[in-house]
Amino acid sequence: MAGKGRFRDRGRSSFAEPNKTVHNRVDTRYTMFVRNAEKEILAAIYLEVSRCPPPPRVASFRLLALLSALSVLAYWPFLSLPFISDDYVQISMARLYGPMAHWGALFADSLYRCRATSLLLTYWSEQAFGMSPLLVNLTSLLLHIANSFLIFLLGAWQPIGWRISTAAAMAFAVFEGHQEAVAWYAALPELLVFGFTLGCVMCWIHWLHSGRQRAELYLGACALFILALLSKESAVITPLLLLLLSLAGDAPKGLARGELLPFMLLAAGYSLLSIAGAGQNQHYADGTFSLRATFLITLANSAARMFRVWGVAALLTLLLARTPKHPALLAGAAWIAITLLPYSFLTYMSYVPSRHTYMASLGLAVIIAVAYRGLEDSAVPIAGRTISGRHMATAAAALFVGVNCVYLWTRKFPQYVRRAQPTEALILRARQSGGPIRLKCFPYTYAVARDAMVIGARLPADQLSWEPDAPATEQQVYCDATQP
Repeated sequence: MAGKGRFRDRGRSSFAEPNKTVHNRVDTRYTMFVRNAEKEILAAIYLEVSRCPPPPRVASFRLLALLSALSVLAYWPFLSLPFISDDYVQISMARLYGPMAHWGALFADSLYRCRATSLLLTYWSEQAFGMSPLLVNLTSLLLHIANSFLIFLLGAWQPIGWRISTAAAMAFAVFEGHQEAVAWYAALPELLVFGFTLGCVMCWIHWLHSGRQRAELYLGACALFILALLSKESAVITPLLLLLLSLAGDAPKGLARGELLPFMLLAAGYSLLSIAGAGQNQHYADGTFSLRATFLITLANSAARMFRVWGVAALLTLLLARTPKHPALLAGAAWIAITLLPYSFLTYMSYVPSRHTYMASLGLAVIIAVAYRGLEDSAVPIAGRTISGRHMATAAAALFVGVNCVYLWTRKFPQYVRRAQPTEALILRARQSGGPIRLKCFPYTYAVARDAMVIGARLPADQLSWEPDAPATEQQVYCDATQP
C-alpha cells in the first residue's frame, strides 16, 4: 500500500503536473492565435468597407501638392483680376470693424457679425502685407486648396472612405460650378464657413471613433462650430450634418446624453438673434432673403442645376458600369440637400448663385468620385476586347480636368474681367479729374462706387456724390450705364 501510494505521488509529480503545464501553454497559444485572427479579420473587414487604409503622411503631403497643382491650374488666370465690385465694400468694412476697439460695434451689427471671420482675416492680411488684388486672390486660392484637402481627410468617415475622398478632393479642386466663391474675394465667407464646418465635422468623426471619450475633440467641434457661425448664416445647418454622421458610419450609432444639445442651442440662439435683427439687416430689409420664400422650389432647381452636366454623367456612369450601391452616394445626396437648404430662402432668383453652392459641391464631388471608382473597377467588352476600367477612368479624369479648366479660362474669366470694368473705369476717371465727381448712374451700388474711390483712387469719400438727376452734359457728371 505504501509503495502504491508513493507511486501515485510520484506519478502525480512526474507525469500529471507536466501534462497540465503543457495543456495550459497550448491554451494560451490558442487564445493568442484566435485574438490575432480576430484582429486580422476586423482589419480586413475595415479595408474592404473603406477600400483604402489610412494614408501615410508622405502620401498625404503628395496629395496636398497635387491638389495645389490642380487648383492653380484651374484658377491661375484669376490671380490677375483687379478688385471686383463688392471687394471694395469687404475691404472698407474690414478697416472699420477690424481693430479690436471696434469689435463691440461689429457684434452689434446684425449683418456683419455673421461675417466677422472674413472681416478680421481681411484686416489682418492688410496689416501684415498691405492691400492689393494679388493678395486677396491668393488668399481665396489658398483657402480653396485647404478646403480641398479637408475633403480628402473626410475619408476617415467609413461611408466615404479614403479611396472615395481622394477622388472627391481632386474633383472639388477643379470643378467650375462653385467658381464664384474662389474667384470673387467678396465671397470669402463661403470659403471660411466651409472650412470651419468641415473642421467641426472632422472633430466630430474622430470623437465618435474614440468611443465618445476624447473631450478635446468634442470641445474642438464646438469651437469650430462657433467660428463657422461667425463666418456665414448657413452654418446653422451643422447640427444636421453631425446628426447624419452620428446615425451612419462605423462609429457607435445613436445619440445619448444630449451630445448634440450644445450645437442645437447655439444654432437656435444664433437664428433668434438673426431674426431679431432683421430690421437692421439689409438682406432682410431689401427682400434678398425671406422666410416666406418658396424654398422647396429653389432647393429643387438648385440641385438640378448642380447635376446638369457632371452629375448626370456620374449617374449614367454608375448605371453603365453597374456599380454596386455605395453608402457614399446617399451621404453625398443628403449633404447636398442639407447644405443648400439655408440658401434656398432667397427671393431674387429661382436657384442659388454659384458662390452659394460651394459647400453643397462637396456632395456632388463625392458622387462623381464614386462613379470614377466604379468605372475604375469595371471592365467593358468592346469589339471582342476587354477594355480596362482603369484606362477608362484615367481618360474620364483627364476629360473632367480639361473641360473644367478650359471652361474657367475661356468663359468665366472674361466674365469677371467685365464685372471689374465699371469700378476700374471710375477709378481711372477719378485719378484723371482729381476733383469731385457727381455720380449720375452706375451698375453697382453707391457704396461700391464710394469705396472704390477711397481704396482704388485714394481720394476722400466726399469727392463723390450721388446725383441721379444731374444733367449728363456737365463736366463733373459721371454716368456708367453698362450691365456687366
